[in-house]
Amino acid sequence: MAGRAAVPEVIWARPERTGRGPKPAYTRADIAAAAVRIADAEGLDGVSMRRVAAELGCGTMSLYNYVPRKEDLYELMIDAIGAEHEIREPSGDWRADMLRNAMETRGIMHRHTWVPRLMSGVYGFSPNSLRYLEHCLECLEPLDLPYAAKTELVALLNGVVTTYTANEIATAERTRSMPWSEEEENAVRIAYLGSQVATGAYPRLAAAFMEQSGPIDLEGVFRRALERVLDAFDPERR
Repeated sequence: MAGRAAVPEVIWARPERTGRGPKPAYTRADIAAAAVRIADAEGLDGVSMRRVAAELGCGTMSLYNYVPRKEDLYELMIDAIGAEHEIREPSGDWRADMLRNAMETRGIMHRHTWVPRLMSGVYGFSPNSLRYLEHCLECLEPLDLPYAAKTELVALLNGVVTTYTANEIATAERTRSMPWSEEEENAVRIAYLGSQVATGAYPRLAAAFMEQSGPIDLEGVFRRALERVLDAFDPERR
């Protein structure tokens, strides 16, 4: 691939422009915004160097002068959506602040449904990623734990949000692709499940279903998952 380095590098360590020569036609922000527009409209698989170059109105080889690798393009995209985090003054209630941050992250992922596919610690060094991590650590100031434990808390909370939201997105996408409604499919599957439980082969499942009648409160499940992560680090709950 043109411009691909033979050694690992971080795009943020590269100057966006040198002091010599004409002013570049595009900024990293321009490139990231174009890639995000494509991903939002067509999914992550629609993003390619050629497609982004066409969106910008430049040649593909010219784009490599700004972004050496596709991995760098992904990193620019993650940084761009990271700017959507609202950095508020911490309230002093670290649990409430971290729950708010988690809910906000979930909302960002639903606006940009391709994001869970790119969530990786590899992309955690961008300016907006570092800004968000610093904000989370500031929110956790009242918690009397070492910074290593606090960063672990942030990572675990983000992991729960990413996993849960990715499942929500995948379920919604599958539902849209089916020639029947979600309600119709659920009715068929519940009827089948009921027939299997009624055989007596699954007594523990039968007991569980008796305890949980009616639809599952998915919002409640999500909230409890987040609360349990926080409980694990809360000296008052352990």
